[in-house]
Amino acid sequence: MARSDTRYREAYNRLLDHCATLTPGANLPAEAALSEIAGVSRTVVRRCLARLAELGVIALDGRAKRVLRMPDQDDRIAVIRAADGLQALEQRFLDWILRFDVPAETPLSVAELARTFGVTQHQLNEFLAGLSRFGLVARRPKGGWMLRGFTKEFAVELSDFRLVLELDAIAKLVEAPVDHPVWPRLATLRVQHLALADQIDTHFHEFSKLDEAFHEAINAVVRNRFVAEFQKVISLIFHYHYMWDKTQEKQRNGAAIQEHLAIIDALEARDAGRALDAARQHLRTSKSTLLSSLRHHDLG
Repeated sequence: MARSDTRYREAYNRLLDHCATLTPGANLPAEAALSEIAGVSRTVVRRCLARLAELGVIALDGRAKRVLRMPDQDDRIAVIRAADGLQALEQRFLDWILRFDVPAETPLSVAELARTFGVTQHQLNEFLAGLSRFGLVARRPKGGWMLRGFTKEFAVELSDFRLVLELDAIAKLVEAPVDHPVWPRLATLRVQHLALADQIDTHFHEFSKLDEAFHEAINAVVRNRFVAEFQKVISLIFHYHYMWDKTQEKQRNGAAIQEHLAIIDALEARDAGRALDAARQHLRTSKSTLLSSLRHHDLG
């Protein structure tokens, strides 16, 4: 998010808080005083007042500004901090790639993308440099960036690498001490899986979020910064593939729930061999589903 927009959101919320100290019918002070309260210029104050008027919190009549009602929580605007902004950029950019809005091997305009995602060109260049580690983008020989895209080859390599990482996580999880936080998480996930299995006919579309939570819990036992970075991208991609192909979605998700439960059963029994076998089976199925989703998209 651009810095100016963040300042506007913060200023708006400060003025909203000021309105909450007044009673309906009371007059707001002049713009100069409101500028002091919000810590921004009068131009930003006017923008905030326009939104307050649009929501019916205040009434504007020339220079007069009168409170019409008490603000409530729904009137506030979320403020995205710098760290959240980077995460939002990552998710929005991957959303852009994984929804196939642009074809592979497309040159990327840093200036245009920076405007699209509301960040500076420097921030976008740093983000693309980090993303290039995963092979989704690459530097062009004469400068700039190229979108490598999400291809079948990328999907196969990603699935194979996911298998290596997750089997390692399963092996470590089996050895986790009884007071490790992963065990209550797995117990909660078991309940959630069983509940969704009972409602699969009507709630099958909710599986993608449960799948994400399940694999995040499994991989959280591995304390490795490099693995964490790759898992983040892997998780997003496997989350998105549920959106690409809706054919037989209910049957696929129902089967995946049972595969997850088989893994949980083996883990809670501390049966490493059975847990690894169940995980291999599930990841093979997931790889097959991912490739099938890509073929379905290509045909579409």
